[in-house]
Amino acid sequence: MFKIKNVLKNTVIHLRTGFKISLLMLIGIAIISFLIFVVYKPMYSVTFKGDFIGYTSDKSELQSKINEYMKSGDNKTMAFVEIEDLPEYKMCLLKKGLTANDDEILSTVISAGTPYYKYYAIMENGVEKCFVQTYDESEAIIRGLKEKNSSNKDAVSYMVKYDTQLSDFINTETAVASLYVEPQVNKKVPSTTTSGRNTVVYNNSTLGLAAIQQPVSGSITSRFGVRSRIRSSAHTGLDIATSMGTPMIPVTEGKVTYAGYKGSYGKLVIINHGKNANGQTVETYYAHCSRLNVSVGDTVDANSIIAYVGSTGNSTGPHLHLEIRLNGNVVNPQNYLYN
Repeated sequence: MFKIKNVLKNTVIHLRTGFKISLLMLIGIAIISFLIFVVYKPMYSVTFKGDFIGYTSDKSELQSKINEYMKSGDNKTMAFVEIEDLPEYKMCLLKKGLTANDDEILSTVISAGTPYYKYYAIMENGVEKCFVQTYDESEAIIRGLKEKNSSNKDAVSYMVKYDTQLSDFINTETAVASLYVEPQVNKKVPSTTTSGRNTVVYNNSTLGLAAIQQPVSGSITSRFGVRSRIRSSAHTGLDIATSMGTPMIPVTEGKVTYAGYKGSYGKLVIINHGKNANGQTVETYYAHCSRLNVSVGDTVDANSIIAYVGSTGNSTGPHLHLEIRLNGNVVNPQNYLYN
């Protein structure tokens, strides 16, 4: 009985001691937390391309500003801004005297971006003649030439452009005046096709579609039907070299039937444009992309950015591999789109 009482007494003593120690620890933690709260504040250190560039108290708000800038730039002519590297954030405690420098961080990040401007090229027989800033101006020029019955009204078209440099713009009235050609009485307007080849045609295209356009501007580096050491058979399309990340638009409106990685094509987009005036099913292939901007089932129009130029798959450098297929058979894109 005496032993039991001693055990109980010792247990109570240990519990009291443990309680006192726990209470002291809690008080210590509270005091330390209070001191930290008074002296320090939680912040995020920001690094960009491996270099420290400052502190922010709200990484979500800062990143939202960066994302918004990438999406639309800072003026009405910018389509978007491409920033390859994004900042990295790490939480830390700083003395309250130190302040965030969000504006400097934002300036550093966006200054590393590449802006792409959106504008419109007015074409005559596929040759760029002048440039305007808006779709409405492009439509007004086409409409003005038709109202004046200019003899080249069916050879003049427009296409949307995305470029890192802006061109010199022209107003609607000046464009109509410079493009206008006196109507030739009792003489048929010449076709836009020369020896079966043209560049960009919006009416009576030999492809049999109402309107077609070049997906990108660039230099032809490999033509249809050629053979080389990097491929096992004749070339089934046309290679147009341009800078990495250049946005590409579809030849014309249609529906995306494939968007993904496909063997030697790399990242590939396939668009079905329905049947042309000759009853043939028209498909276009856009290969070696660096990034895709559409998904299967998407409907695209002439202004849609479907992907960005890259060098994925069987490729030796950034370019667009373009194929045109009629009823599943490859045809030479150079006969319809590129000189």
